[in-house]
Amino acid sequence: SAGARAFCGFQGCFFRDRPMDTVRIAVVGAGVMGLSTAVCISKMVPGCSITVISDKFTPETTSDVAAGMLIPPTYPDTPIQKQKQWFKETFDHLFAIVNSAEAEDAGVILVSGWQIFQSIPTEEVPYWADVVLGFRKMTKDELKKFPQHVFGHAFTTLKCEGPAYLPWLQKRVKGNGGLILTRRIEDLWELHPSFDIVVNCSGLGSRQLAGDSKIFPVRGQVLKVQAPWVKHFIRDSSGLTYIYPGISNVTLGGTRQKGDWNLSPDAEISKEILSRCCALEPSLRGAYDLREKVGLRPTRPGVRLEKELLAQDSRRLPVVLHYGHGSGGIAMHWGTALEATRLVNECVQVLRTPAPKSKL
Repeated sequence: SAGARAFCGFQGCFFRDRPMDTVRIAVVGAGVMGLSTAVCISKMVPGCSITVISDKFTPETTSDVAAGMLIPPTYPDTPIQKQKQWFKETFDHLFAIVNSAEAEDAGVILVSGWQIFQSIPTEEVPYWADVVLGFRKMTKDELKKFPQHVFGHAFTTLKCEGPAYLPWLQKRVKGNGGLILTRRIEDLWELHPSFDIVVNCSGLGSRQLAGDSKIFPVRGQVLKVQAPWVKHFIRDSSGLTYIYPGISNVTLGGTRQKGDWNLSPDAEISKEILSRCCALEPSLRGAYDLREKVGLRPTRPGVRLEKELLAQDSRRLPVVLHYGHGSGGIAMHWGTALEATRLVNECVQVLRTPAPKSKL
């Protein structure tokens, strides 16, 4: 195909001087999954070259729209212990950044606030309670701020802002010797034989690239506003209404519109979001410089994290699948990137294991 021929030229250009045992890895997708996985592989898998390939980079990815709060969802198809591991590894990774000189550059901050409920939840203590900082039940005096709510959690967590964090990750990919390539991939076979292993972090693109009919968009519309007096996050337990103060603006949300592919903001929805948020924080009536953003969360019953071997005639292409985080992308990204990297390492070991010689 023309695509394959183009890659052969690309391969000759970039890999002419590579050592013969270098394993060439392509990471498809440049959102938070693709870039964090590329960074993990470059740190943990020796003797490989990494190329991140995507038709969209920051600031045009879904990860750029995400509020980036580390309050994880629950995936029905994934054991709770596994979810807790992913979240803790992500929290620890970002907590180390927030305690370093890199915090501002990476767009990672600590934020304290409240998660509030209109009725007492069946699970009063979520699985992630001992990962965030200072988790406790809200006092009666605190709940006076929210007269429509009867129960709440108070805690401190992290906020990781995509528009700063993605360029920070990209810089690390390049700093570790990785390459960045802007290109739309229509079929993973385009990457063969230029690459030995492919990591598919294409999110919703996996409907086509992995033939995955289980993945679908959940549309999220948010407002980014200036309200510098708002210092605490407020999240309604439904996860639909939230106020998340950040470094340069406050994110107000939101929507969860299943199966909706529309990336254009809806003015009526924006009015409704502002109204809901003002009901929780009346001072937001004075917010200014309102900007609408829309992102499509790549959602499926559970995160897809597994290996598969594509075969076509005598050709073989090992693929690691890493996508489908829905609303939990930033909250889970480093933990799942570490797991994807372990799968990549297994593929590398297989490639480096000499085939047994046949006995005559």
